[in-house]
Amino acid sequence: MGENQTSSRKLDHIRICVEEDVESEYTGLEDVMLLHNSLPELDLADIITEVRFLGSKLSAPLLIASMTGGHPDTKDINRNLAMAVEETGIGMGVGSQRAAIEDKSLEDTFSIVREHAGNAFIYANIGIPQIIKHGVEYAEKAVEMIDADALAIHLNYMQEVVQPEGDVYARNGYSAIENVVKEIKVPVIVKETGGGISNRVARKLRNCGVEAVDVGGAGGTSWTAVEFYRTKDDIGKRIAIDFWDWGIPTSFSIIECAEILPVIATGGLRSGLDVAKCIALGAEIGSSALPFLHAAMRSSDEVVKEINYFIKGLKVAMFLTGSRRVKDLRDCRIVVSGKLKEYIEVTGIDVVKFCESRNKGGFL
Repeated sequence: MGENQTSSRKLDHIRICVEEDVESEYTGLEDVMLLHNSLPELDLADIITEVRFLGSKLSAPLLIASMTGGHPDTKDINRNLAMAVEETGIGMGVGSQRAAIEDKSLEDTFSIVREHAGNAFIYANIGIPQIIKHGVEYAEKAVEMIDADALAIHLNYMQEVVQPEGDVYARNGYSAIENVVKEIKVPVIVKETGGGISNRVARKLRNCGVEAVDVGGAGGTSWTAVEFYRTKDDIGKRIAIDFWDWGIPTSFSIIECAEILPVIATGGLRSGLDVAKCIALGAEIGSSALPFLHAAMRSSDEVVKEINYFIKGLKVAMFLTGSRRVKDLRDCRIVVSGKLKEYIEVTGIDVVKFCESRNKGGFL
């Protein structure tokens, strides 16, 4: 596969995400209710959203998830995202840096992020197939390119397997990740991209030395759906439809992983209330991409507005549950129903005890 193809595919993905319906249907957050506290015994002004994550301070437990870079036309998008996270004090990831590692002329589509977000938490991003093939070299180049605070290794086999030019080799993935962890100087995050991470995988990743997982659960952007719009092959399109909603829903994956490693919850979060629900289930941080992409296509001010919408919604959820600090959301009462309740029961977890005692000794 040529370098130009890697770059042009980036633009295809942006166009499709903006113009087409690419979301899967169920995150599980629909089945979570935070129980209202009629008399919270605190003022809205008392709410503190600041947190620390992987050694960095964030104004709120919110990241803009990895999206783009690697094509000249994506540079303005990353600039607008970077300016907004710097202004609001949250963090962000960049899209896969493979294209810029292969073609240095594209590096500024990523490095512009650090130029405009000198103090923000920024994580680099490279795919597991490139780590398997090239090892620590690609990881180091990705981190150096943007002076990153952490490195995310993304798992996107659900996308690759339906992508016409996809990389579908996965053998020796754990050992490749372990080698990067041993050599790289920043924390390593492993992130899914719509398929979710299971308890079993999270345990193996912890044994590799990974410091956090981004569950990237089903319920948000379906990259199988994105590839449906790209492929011209009839069988490929039919397969993409079959697997459009494939994956572990975001809420399920949070429960699967939260006792194992710190969790970034990505996958269909569309509000501060969604972030609050994820934290109540056990996540450390909430993360989202698509709402911020639409805003970044317009201006950095629009991204700031969207960030403020998320943060204000989080504050309201904290206020209405009597949660002064973010960690207090773990103590608020929740009710689960529907498919999420069924999932908890199938895993052998006592639903009542889960809802009442999530902060006392883990979930699984």
